[in-house]
Amino acid sequence: MWPQGAAFVALPLLGPTLVWLLTHHWMSGWCDSLRKLPWCPPHRVLLLVWTAIYSIAGYASYLVWKDLGGGFGRPLALPLGLYAVQLAISWTVLILLFTAHTPGLALLHVLLLFGLVVSTALIWHPINKLAALLLLPYLAWLTVVSSITYRLWRDSLCPDHQPQPTWEKSD
Repeated sequence: MWPQGAAFVALPLLGPTLVWLLTHHWMSGWCDSLRKLPWCPPHRVLLLVWTAIYSIAGYASYLVWKDLGGGFGRPLALPLGLYAVQLAISWTVLILLFTAHTPGLALLHVLLLFGLVVSTALIWHPINKLAALLLLPYLAWLTVVSSITYRLWRDSLCPDHQPQPTWEKSD
């Protein structure tokens, strides 16, 4: 597995690291000013989960690469090309959310990313079943990310919107 496997595990972490290094001074004030969602995990938990998800997906891509014979031949174009597009969209979400502060565009990209991960899992399944299964936690996490991003988008449109349950009977 070494050094190719390590490269495949590390590659997905490159994008978020670069985004953070280039934009962390823009992120801190905006993140602190966001209304805290009671069900949203703390930032450190988000960071740890994303790191684990990216590493697992990187390992899964290594399994596909290895099972297709390694190298950069034609059989790898679709399975790993789709994965590369998925990584690029995932990194774009970080830029849209934390640098551009556009949760609406970020939400559209998260939904596109969800479809890309499903497509990747379906294409990887005949090649390596474990690799496809390793994308399931990613899909579960994208469900959480979608709900957080939706809430950020909704709150950016209606900052005073706070749904209140009504228990009174109407006449």
